[in-house]
Amino acid sequence: MPSSYRALCSDFYINSKLNVRMELPSNREPVLDLFERTRRSFPAMNAFRRYKDELALESAANAQPHRWMAIRAASVRSGVVNPSNEDEMYSLHRLAAEVSPYYLSISPLDLEYIELLYGFDLAAKENHDEIAASALLAGSPLAALIDNESIKISDCQPLLGMNLLDEPGLEAHFEIKTRTKSGPGAHSAGSSSEPISVYLTLRRYDPVTDLKDLGTQLNELIERGQDLVDQYAVPNLLLPLREEIGSRSY
Repeated sequence: MPSSYRALCSDFYINSKLNVRMELPSNREPVLDLFERTRRSFPAMNAFRRYKDELALESAANAQPHRWMAIRAASVRSGVVNPSNEDEMYSLHRLAAEVSPYYLSISPLDLEYIELLYGFDLAAKENHDEIAASALLAGSPLAALIDNESIKISDCQPLLGMNLLDEPGLEAHFEIKTRTKSGPGAHSAGSSSEPISVYLTLRRYDPVTDLKDLGTQLNELIERGQDLVDQYAVPNLLLPLREEIGSRSY
């Protein structure tokens, strides 16, 4: 599964987030204890960094996979970049869901939502917005708006959000993120060193009434997210974008 994703994009990653309603502790002991517990499970995560809005524990940038965990005022986040198997995809997120509430004094009442994000980056030197419009809008009624030689697409970043009716409280968002600079002040609207990104974000509100159930809720998000990636994101977003990028590389 991870190897098949790597064949479709330049990088892929899975991030998770526990969002809380009250501010998390930022004093030394709970943060360092949580990071030390995490490092025992993932020894390569041995770089403790302080950024403007967060405290983070990371592996080296060139580690395979690259892992990170970060604490902000109202969230605990974790991420894995370019995992090689399913265990690497999810083991850090399961650990974060299991131990961070105890180290950071998070109660079920405090939890606002749990989130899982699947991200896919596609390298593209041509205009990102034109690629997205051609790959995803061609043949649709919206294509009539852009089928005109006198215009140039400057922004095409589709975002579709939905509530999953068979699972109350669960939201899913499909998003295309383009990064071509355009408009006044841009030196070039035709190239970019940044990738086009495809995101699938699942968010479940009021996820648990007992912290022991948080791992189960995360596993349910993983199962649902994997299904949405394979059935919808890959064939309807990732493949059309990849094919359009390939058609422009000659």
